[in-house]
Amino acid sequence: MTAGPAGGALRLPIRDCHVLVVDDTDFNRTLIGAILEEAGFADIGYAKDGFEALEKIAQRTPDLLILDIMMPGMDGFEVCRRLRADHAYADLPVLVQTALSSSDDRNRAFAAGTTDLISKPLDRAELLARVRIHLENRVLIRSLQAYRARVEGELAMAHSMYEHLLPSAALRDGLERDSGVAVRSHTVLSSDMGGDLWGVLRLAEGRFGVFLLDMAGRGVSAALNAFRMHTLIHELSDLAEDPAAFLTELNDRAVRLLELGEHAAVLYGVVDAAAGRFRYAGAAGTAPLLLPPGGAPVFGDAAGLPVGVTADTRYEARELPFVAGATLMLYSNAVLDALNAAAHERLEPLVCQALGDAAGDRFAAVTEALERALGDTPGDDHTLVWLDRTGGGAP
Repeated sequence: MTAGPAGGALRLPIRDCHVLVVDDTDFNRTLIGAILEEAGFADIGYAKDGFEALEKIAQRTPDLLILDIMMPGMDGFEVCRRLRADHAYADLPVLVQTALSSSDDRNRAFAAGTTDLISKPLDRAELLARVRIHLENRVLIRSLQAYRARVEGELAMAHSMYEHLLPSAALRDGLERDSGVAVRSHTVLSSDMGGDLWGVLRLAEGRFGVFLLDMAGRGVSAALNAFRMHTLIHELSDLAEDPAAFLTELNDRAVRLLELGEHAAVLYGVVDAAAGRFRYAGAAGTAPLLLPPGGAPVFGDAAGLPVGVTADTRYEARELPFVAGATLMLYSNAVLDALNAAAHERLEPLVCQALGDAAGDRFAAVTEALERALGDTPGDDHTLVWLDRTGGGAP
């Protein structure tokens, strides 16, 4: 803390704050200014009435207004009312000096927009204490506002980056033409961003890889780690035909890239419509849900250590049939967290009910049912990737 010339401790950097003193009496303005200067406040302005005060405030907004309530022409009540009517001055602290002692007069002052009152004749210690309190609050609020603006800017940038990394409509249309598989997605981002990300890798002969990444943590740091993992995933295109080898190498690289405690749940699989199969490997991801034509839903298995925890982890490839008319549903861990249950306990009946009620778009029916089930439940962002086998390839 920094001590002022009068021995008081300035706990926040308030010496350079601009204080405007408004009083129609020359002696009072001089006295208040002298007290403030002696205490280390150097940026002090003066106004002799309400009109001049409003002009000076319009030219330069003070950090604190010390205002006499009883002035000719425009009194302090009217000054307060005009300031509070302008959104730009809604949070300007106004310290009113008054000789009024009745509770009605004081209530009138607060109703007009006064922040605080100090009685006349002025007491030096009380004046400085109240000035410091309100200036410290002003500096603190300004710091919090700057921090909030910075965080909101970072989140907006992260959201924009996220949107650019997702598969484009043109890419998804190309996949459907080449493979006979329609790829759709539904993502809800939390207000403070998170680590959900999904994408595709185009392979030869109509095949393609699809990944769903769920980075641990929340906020911009989790989003940035997800973006770093996205880069790693695309660097491993040579291994994209083999899900187990793909996840193994991704894990080895992630261990070297991520800090201790940072890890990701990942599901990666290869959609092969010609062979009628989905070959995949999981690293603590959610189990893919197969919706066969005319049959009961089937959950796969995505067991395995998260990516980034320990080096030399090996992953096992698994397989689900993916015939014409079938649908594969991939979803992030946050879906199950928000539903507060294991997949078979709530997700399967939710999907079955939605499909049973669907009159047209099955994907829309499931996503709407999911959002209804989640309701206003707070939580991480969540993602659902929907793969419809529309035709082509194996029967």
